[in-house]
Amino acid sequence: MSNIKIEQQAMSGGVWFAAWLFTIGYLKLTFWRGVIALVIWPYYLGAYFAPAAK
Repeated sequence: MSNIKIEQQAMSGGVWFAAWLFTIGYLKLTFWRGVIALVIWPYYLGAYFAPAAK
């Protein structure tokens, strides 16, 4: 008999969702930009925190 190990990863999804909601509020994104942020979330953070071009 082999042992079966079951791991649940629900916590990581919840943390991701909470961080996504925080990003939408912090960057003051509109609804549609928030929907787009589901896919390109790191882009919005990088664009916001990037140093201003001289």
